[in-house]
Amino acid sequence: MDSETDYYKLLGVPKNATDDEIKKAYKRMALKNHPDRNKGSEESSRKFKEISEAFEVLSDKDKRAIYDQFGMAGLKGGGPAPGAGTAGGFPGGFSSAGGFPGGGGTTFTFTSGPGGFGGGRGGGFNPTDPQKIFEQMFGSGGLGAAFGMGGGGRRGGMSSMFGGDDDDDDMGGFSSFSSAGGMPGGMPRQRPSAARQHSHFGASGRNPSPEKPSEITRPLKVSLQDLYSGAVKHLKVGRRLLDGTTEDKVLEIQIHPGWKSGTKIRFPRAGNEQPQTGEAQDLVFVVEEKPHETFSREGNDLICRLKIPLVEALTGASGAGKLTKTLEMLDGRKMQIPVPMGIVKPGQEMTIPGEGMPIRKDGATKRKGDLIVKWEVVFPDRLTAAQKEGLRKVLTGA
Repeated sequence: MDSETDYYKLLGVPKNATDDEIKKAYKRMALKNHPDRNKGSEESSRKFKEISEAFEVLSDKDKRAIYDQFGMAGLKGGGPAPGAGTAGGFPGGFSSAGGFPGGGGTTFTFTSGPGGFGGGRGGGFNPTDPQKIFEQMFGSGGLGAAFGMGGGGRRGGMSSMFGGDDDDDDMGGFSSFSSAGGMPGGMPRQRPSAARQHSHFGASGRNPSPEKPSEITRPLKVSLQDLYSGAVKHLKVGRRLLDGTTEDKVLEIQIHPGWKSGTKIRFPRAGNEQPQTGEAQDLVFVVEEKPHETFSREGNDLICRLKIPLVEALTGASGAGKLTKTLEMLDGRKMQIPVPMGIVKPGQEMTIPGEGMPIRKDGATKRKGDLIVKWEVVFPDRLTAAQKEGLRKVLTGA
């Protein structure tokens, strides 16, 4: 690197840039100039090294202080630029073993004495391997991890993103699907061989033919009411583009009546853009049915349990009327369920045709499954001695 090169200009940031601004500038330019994205380009390889060196210096407080006062000559261990003081540097010597934040650092030493900054030639600043810096920022999967192809993702609380009853959900962005960490059910991992292809800079050998980008699969939790009546969901997602920026999108999902757990909704090329192919991943949502407090589902049938007191199970309605129980259906209707004639036994079932889940065929709902009512007889917690004696006489005929 030329001794007159300006690290700040390389990253496109002002000299008073914050750490966060420096980090963002590095990420943007490193992704743009990474050798794996610019096969055979010597200019991109050179730029990538320069960007990495600039970031390593400016992201380290001590190195940046030396660079700001003495320039690259001070960092490299040579004499200061003309007029850069003798005793005005770092009196008593300066030593640092910090290196790039997070590990992989190098040791450099300066000793001030009569005549200026001397004794530095034996231990000047040696830049860290640019690929190591890249992996520290984007994960050990290299360029692939930077775009969410390897290493899983941060634990992003996906269940909470889909778990609400609102029609509009914030996905929090695909950037939370990528980077290093490991998320249960997260991004498909690269094969070890594929990960190694991006694990170092300047590797030799043939590159494999590009593969179709892997899809991103995420659960979509849907209430039984919405699967019965249908609904529209709006999901806000963000995806990572090839230039390192993120793009927010709102996806609309039409929940059709009769959909089941396991139904898949695919959004072609709505995921992260992949540097190997230039294409974006498909985003796939898989329906998961949320539990309901009254109903459960078995295929196209709805199952519910209705409670009936022991006295009603044994005697039915009092008077001439017919005994019924009110059941609120998934669409809000109040249905009167007739209690079977005779004695109702615990677990006894009755079927009401056509009151189950909608059945979809050829893209339309043409009929419904059945409603199956299971009677749950509620026994009294206690009986008095007189009640027990009375029951004994009635039941035994004594």
